[in-house]
Amino acid sequence: MDKISLHHLHVFAGVAAAGGVRRSSESLHRASSAIARSVGALERALGVALFERKGRGMLLTRAGEIVLARARHIEAALREVREDAVRMRSRQGAPVASLEALHNERRLEVAALLAEVHHMPSVAAAIGVSQSAVSQAIARLEDALGQPIFTRTARGMIPTDLGSRWIVRFERALADLRHIHADIAALQGVLEGAVTIGALPLGRTQLLPMAIAEVHGQHPRLRFRSLESPYEELTAGLLSGRIDFILGALRPEPSQGLATEVLFEDRISLIARAAHPLSKKKSLGLADLADYPWVLSRAASPSRQALDDFFLSQGFPLPQPLVETGDLALVRGLLLRGDMVTALSAHQLHYEIEAGWLRELHLPMPDTSRDIGITTRMGARLSPGADALIEALRRASAMWR
Repeated sequence: MDKISLHHLHVFAGVAAAGGVRRSSESLHRASSAIARSVGALERALGVALFERKGRGMLLTRAGEIVLARARHIEAALREVREDAVRMRSRQGAPVASLEALHNERRLEVAALLAEVHHMPSVAAAIGVSQSAVSQAIARLEDALGQPIFTRTARGMIPTDLGSRWIVRFERALADLRHIHADIAALQGVLEGAVTIGALPLGRTQLLPMAIAEVHGQHPRLRFRSLESPYEELTAGLLSGRIDFILGALRPEPSQGLATEVLFEDRISLIARAAHPLSKKKSLGLADLADYPWVLSRAASPSRQALDDFFLSQGFPLPQPLVETGDLALVRGLLLRGDMVTALSAHQLHYEIEAGWLRELHLPMPDTSRDIGITTRMGARLSPGADALIEALRRASAMWR
């Protein structure tokens, strides 16, 4: 699969806006022959025609329209960076290059990777260039924007505050660039590429496996990546475009720039091993739990917050966990090997309950429901594969509504 050049994409967008190669020559500040070569190189990289060449101009094909939509998303992300730099120039007098100077995918990739690993030799090894090439790429970006993007510290190369803000936009542009091949393949009825899901605990046991199995059966060339990090890390990946969407319990007040969709409403249950002393009792009260240790999810997680609110509403002190973890495998192991109790959605331990190893305790917990759903970046243009997986999740969640 040929790599797509941001420079060629920028030229293509200029031709599309002008309606022809000659008409775009002035706005792009290039000779017509150079513009035609850029458009031709992009078409060869994608394996499709982006324009219909006619006597009265160049008309976009359907593939051209789809690529142009991605190009505009990329231009918008990079324009935000340049406009931010221009505002800084008005305060400090540093020059800022044209928008075109940011259309260099290698420089953006270097900046994004360096922000992650903080070490130039590691970046150089990862992308197969020399360390001086990495240093030069960062220097040219900083020259173009008139501001330092990184600062050298004892912990390595760390983004400045401005750099952190701009690198998020660089990563969004690179994510849209990666999706273009998948967009073109989808035109021919083939879904390919990778879908990256930020998987919070509740969606991992049943919902996500069901949806992936369905989509893979229809589109075997799609690949899937699941990231199981804390919510705050997942939202950072979502805002930068490294993650397509997050699946799991929705936060009551999502971060700015995020959009949510409710799939179904869930409630938490008290769960213990099948042979637990409390498992045979038909009627329980909170006082019955006093002698048993808890294994609970992290403080401030939705399930933990719901449990704490329930105890407070009943006038009981908050349960104090012997073990606090977000690792479902550890929760399962602890429950099966002793008399510990947890408070989770029964969906998360569905297979153990179905097999008869664990059991929901008979203690109703009203007002512990929470919304389970999908979180995306507002205004994001997802890949066809991500859209297909979200549709499958909607179908799979219908049984729990």
